[in-house]
Amino acid sequence: MTRPLKILTLLARHGIAKYADALPQIDALFARQMPDVAHECVVADNSLPLGHEEVLVGGTRLIGASNEAWEFSAWDSAVKYVGDRLHEYDYVHLATSAFRQLYVKYLDRFDSRMLCLARGRAAAIGHVDYYNEPVVLLGQRCQSWLRTSFVMLAPAELALLGSFVSVRGGEGFFSGRPQSPFLDTAPVSPGYRRNILGWLTGDGTGQDTEWHSRFRLDDSSLPYFESKALAIFNEQMLSNRLRAQGCAVVDATWLAARASQLAGVPLAVPNWRVQVSSRDTDAAPSSILL
Repeated sequence: MTRPLKILTLLARHGIAKYADALPQIDALFARQMPDVAHECVVADNSLPLGHEEVLVGGTRLIGASNEAWEFSAWDSAVKYVGDRLHEYDYVHLATSAFRQLYVKYLDRFDSRMLCLARGRAAAIGHVDYYNEPVVLLGQRCQSWLRTSFVMLAPAELALLGSFVSVRGGEGFFSGRPQSPFLDTAPVSPGYRRNILGWLTGDGTGQDTEWHSRFRLDDSSLPYFESKALAIFNEQMLSNRLRAQGCAVVDATWLAARASQLAGVPLAVPNWRVQVSSRDTDAAPSSILL
């Protein structure tokens, strides 16, 4: 008999003024969709000082975390707090308090069957997003990434990563001028710059989707723009680094459909283009294969 999965959630948040119900929503998702999973949670709150620790109702641990790089440094704080116990789990579940924003239908696909299919594999499972065209960041050509608001990651892959933070600070990236916020020499391709500006301050990235919190870029909002752009870079680089170390980036919708078909056949993970274009719901256009 296969033993039940053991999963540790590392929930990154910045206080509870926004998304106050994130923790109960995660608990409810596990209870509803994965009732057989042994689930524990550590909340890393980067509005609290490092060293803060308390036990919440239900046994969840709440700790203070670094806000140096938003959720990415918060997860670093959580990993340090958990220490060697990380390897007791089948998956480390990375989540942010905003995990129910934008496209969320993929969340309904998580269950024990699909996660057991990839248990013990070098895999990171979540929603694969993509741009219409490749971009370049830090000399690396890329087009797709895992949305880091809800990811299941093998603990061994997390250990290989080291820090979740790939880009620390904006030196070399930003001009300090809202009219043209990136340095001419920044290691960010023109298309990537347009995508970031469009997503944060305009009408999106050409996929008929707009960010829920877009804003006007001016002197007062420039620091926030820079911080948000750095978070986007860190999200992209996390997928880049996982792939570079041999970790499969797996789309949850694709995997859930495969779990219903395989019936014990070993899982083979195709490239991201095949995955997103063969989803059984909300598939990407076949043109993405070209």
